[in-house]
Amino acid sequence: MVIIVKENHAFDNYFGRFPRADGDATLALAPDPPSSDHPHDHASWLKRATGATREQYAEANIPHYWAYARQYTLCDKYFTEVAGPSTPNHLMLIAAASPIINNPHYRDPINVQPPFDLPSLPANLDAAGYTWRNYGGYAFGMITALKKHANNTQPAQFAIDAAAGKLPTVSWVYAPSGLSEHPVESVKNGEAWTKAQVDAVVKGGLWPTTTIFITWDDWGGWYDHVNPPNVEKWTDGTQFRYGSRVGCLVLSPYAKAGYISKVQHSHVSLVKYCETLLGLKPINARDTAADDMSDCFDLKQKPLAPPQ
Repeated sequence: MVIIVKENHAFDNYFGRFPRADGDATLALAPDPPSSDHPHDHASWLKRATGATREQYAEANIPHYWAYARQYTLCDKYFTEVAGPSTPNHLMLIAAASPIINNPHYRDPINVQPPFDLPSLPANLDAAGYTWRNYGGYAFGMITALKKHANNTQPAQFAIDAAAGKLPTVSWVYAPSGLSEHPVESVKNGEAWTKAQVDAVVKGGLWPTTTIFITWDDWGGWYDHVNPPNVEKWTDGTQFRYGSRVGCLVLSPYAKAGYISKVQHSHVSLVKYCETLLGLKPINARDTAADDMSDCFDLKQKPLAPPQ
């Protein structure tokens, strides 16, 4: 299982023009690289109806992502977990929890500064005898038990391990600076980096036994026309979960070909997928209740060829 986490692009911003997807295709074309890093903290999210940037990219900007969506599965009802910026959502992808709604700041009260003592999927993998590795994710350093773990390494190591056919059971993969697609980074260059990681999996002979998820951590200040369900409130009474939609691509020999999933998913669904496949107990009420992405797969189909 490989979870590739890119940065700051809402669903309509990347896939609003994708055929058959629930997207708003009327938005103006966005420049590449983006003109600015749009406000995307929690307060900005609450004002997104008037404050979000109404621009999007076309297939010519991100041809590989669109090719993956045509060949495998694209989820168009996949929501970020937290109605805010990056760090809370990164924590959700690891621990199905976040004690913060905005990125931590040095002026925050000491009791809401990392590291946080959170149970996590990596810890549960360790306890069950499975392997995992964090390729460049900063939020692992914000969880007490994972902060100095030997399984934390740099992004460049993933392609080396994958090409050698030596990946752990679960890999979290994050791009190096300049290639994460976080505005104002180039979308084209970021996508090329992602493709290189996928190609390394294929090169190493791991395609027949691997599922690759590609998703984006938060909305990035971009407009998305679908309002997410309000299933959990923050301490101030505002919406905590869910945040805006982002893309999620599911690449696997057993992903449904050309399928657009209309089932509600979120970042915690990827945690639940790993737990379901490996028989692990859930971490908390969020992953207990989460969907496990099972509608995206057909285990009886003829295995799909690897991406080109």
